[in-house]
Amino acid sequence: MASGVPAASGASAAEDAGASADEVAFVGRPPSLVVGVGAARGAPVGEVLGLVEDALRDAGLCVASVAELATVDTKSGEPGIVGAAEHLGVPLVTYPAGELADVEVPNPSGAPLSAAGTASVAEAAALAGGGELLVPKRKSAAVPARATCAVVRRPARAEVRRASVPVGLDRHVDLVRDDSCGYRIPLPGCEDEVGLPQQPHRHGQGHVHSHEH
Repeated sequence: MASGVPAASGASAAEDAGASADEVAFVGRPPSLVVGVGAARGAPVGEVLGLVEDALRDAGLCVASVAELATVDTKSGEPGIVGAAEHLGVPLVTYPAGELADVEVPNPSGAPLSAAGTASVAEAAALAGGGELLVPKRKSAAVPARATCAVVRRPARAEVRRASVPVGLDRHVDLVRDDSCGYRIPLPGCEDEVGLPQQPHRHGQGHVHSHEH
């Protein structure tokens, strides 16, 4: 959930970073959320994508902070999962069932064990690269549910940047911290969030399927 940072004048914030009085320092983060996804054969894109978006929104997380979707390698061609990754503009990373079976998860299940050879797909795929589990396994709202997801945050390197602000506003800039999207500077008429270039992914034995547009 976004939490405010005490308002600071542009001058004092700039001085802390060695900037001039008409600049303010802020922090941006590269995308750091990994969404593990499991889906039954034929699960529609809308169900998978809706589940991911709902899970992020309900947890107060930012869709723009998603770095990748992850799943078991047998689902690498599942249209619903592939389509969701394409819609979000992120790569789909897959892991062998044997590797996911070795990942400790809070909610193992017999269903994926018999279908995919691992007691967890969504949570295990999200946690395979390490990180903090923010959203445990969650099922889609469809009846019957045909998709599951889980969200993990991997450590992301933050960087301090500077931004010029209009004269007269430099002493009235609030720094607002979003736990997923870093810091942004809200100004009248605009609320641009600052994002850094996506960093190279570390996937262990996972395979990357890029979806660039």
